[in-house]
Amino acid sequence: MNKVIADFKSGMLLRVMLNLLVITVWVSALLFGLYILAFYFVSLVQGNTSQWNEVLPGLHDTQTKSATTGIGLHFAAGGIILILGCIQLLDSIRLKSPAFHRWIGRVYVIASLFTAIGGLVFIFVKGTIGGLWMNIAFTGYGVLTFVAAINTIRFARSGNFENHRAWAIRLFALAIGSWLYRMEYGFWFLITDKLGHTSDFTGPFDYFMDFFFYLPNLLVAELFINRKQLINSRFTEAIVVTILFLATAFLILATYFFTKEYWGPAIIKVVLGA
Repeated sequence: MNKVIADFKSGMLLRVMLNLLVITVWVSALLFGLYILAFYFVSLVQGNTSQWNEVLPGLHDTQTKSATTGIGLHFAAGGIILILGCIQLLDSIRLKSPAFHRWIGRVYVIASLFTAIGGLVFIFVKGTIGGLWMNIAFTGYGVLTFVAAINTIRFARSGNFENHRAWAIRLFALAIGSWLYRMEYGFWFLITDKLGHTSDFTGPFDYFMDFFFYLPNLLVAELFINRKQLINSRFTEAIVVTILFLATAFLILATYFFTKEYWGPAIIKVVLGA
């Protein structure tokens, strides 16, 4: 009996940390999604896309309108998938309102495809600021997002809901890549004073970040999908709980900082019509 109680308490701690991390990611990704729509999409609608260069130089270029359209589509659809992804993975919505889940899912997948296609169009027409390695890495990111979106809807339509949910988790892990990219850069700059970064994004840290902003996410997604099979000892569980705690603490701190300094003011500006 004591062993059963101990196992339950141990498993409960893991579930609590998983839920806390998921909630933190959802809240932060939701805020970032609103920021993307407030800053980039509203600028696109208003015909003021030149202000994009204030944050990311070279995005708006009058000589390559197709690239500007592609990246505008990428940002607009990206903001949508960040917001809807937070809804789609909720068990309460999926189980209690399956029709709503399916319709939101269709919009989610279509937006994911637009995000991937828009980003790929920009890369193929204009190329990234970081050159060859960034082109390769970001193309890989777009292709993986496209594949994850296709498989998410394919398995749902075939009734294979276990694989559907697994691919939906992978898709969300990719969707939050742009959010993590900005937060990781922001904190690296804050802590190291831009060590390993150059203005044309060809420094050693820039090359590292070309792939780091999305490949580890997929690894975490696989751990989450296969968590029951992987966590079979107290020692392994303790390591996982510690990692989850550190990741959650970092994300809470990062979300507070970026909401206060960047995301919040942009969102409030749109809400107040300033």
